[in-house]
Amino acid sequence: MTVRAAITRFLMQENLNFLLTNRLPRRFATTLMGRISRIEQPLVARASIAAWRFFSDVDLTDAAESRYRSLHAGFTRALRPGARVADPDPAIVASPCDAIVGACGRIEGDMLLQVKGSPYTLTELLGDAVLAAPYRDGSYVTLRLTAGMYHRFHAPHDAVVEEIRYLSGDTWNVNPIALKRVERLFCRNERAVLRLRLRQGGWPLLLVPVAAILVAGIRLHCLDTEKLLREGGPRRIPCAVSVVKGAEMGWFEHGSTILLFAPKGFALCATEGTQIRAGTALMRLPVRDEGVAGRQGDFGFGG
Repeated sequence: MTVRAAITRFLMQENLNFLLTNRLPRRFATTLMGRISRIEQPLVARASIAAWRFFSDVDLTDAAESRYRSLHAGFTRALRPGARVADPDPAIVASPCDAIVGACGRIEGDMLLQVKGSPYTLTELLGDAVLAAPYRDGSYVTLRLTAGMYHRFHAPHDAVVEEIRYLSGDTWNVNPIALKRVERLFCRNERAVLRLRLRQGGWPLLLVPVAAILVAGIRLHCLDTEKLLREGGPRRIPCAVSVVKGAEMGWFEHGSTILLFAPKGFALCATEGTQIRAGTALMRLPVRDEGVAGRQGDFGFGG
């Protein structure tokens, strides 16, 4: 067993991992990490990047750059052009990010799972029963980004971003250990709700980036990327921003989670526990009469 494997195995003991990553001042640790990660002083930067690469199994083979001035630059790295190509099939909803597929399946009414045996409601996650209504009995996929993964996320289909909602919250870890122990964790953490309208068929789709400890930094291209989304507090932001499938939409400052929700009729292509890349097929659109599908009122809200 290698030294890294031994240390990782020790740190991933359930009780110890939960203690180290949750039973500390989470917001303070997150703020501190944000400041340290931006330090460009060579000794600090080299040490922090070395620790990140040692513990996170970072793969930089398809990164646009291989050397970084700070840990933050490594976290938010861009990739070489063409490194992530979205599935070209117009019937496919593509993964917005590199991730491990966590819980996925059918939404039972308003109820779904963060992990097996740990339910939460879509209404509580979104903070709005009306917004949740079109997705009753629909489909969902939980996409977990680990610390070493590519942290930018992309449009899952040709669409219009119609609204962004920001909900403030905690910064619990979102790894499987915490998801098993903390009830309704996604509903407690800081998150954004991106309401999309697909150009094909007018179908609604939701992307919900969820922040976590050492992260709590979500930036979106359709807003001011110089500011964290949390600057300005909880709010609703009307939009009318067109995105094309595979286009970059924003990024996390570290690893975290993206939840994707679709209405009833979408077929899942994802398999729980698999590691995927941005652009991989997640869902297949329903076959539906275009004249009916294009009417926004069919989904419980207007433009």
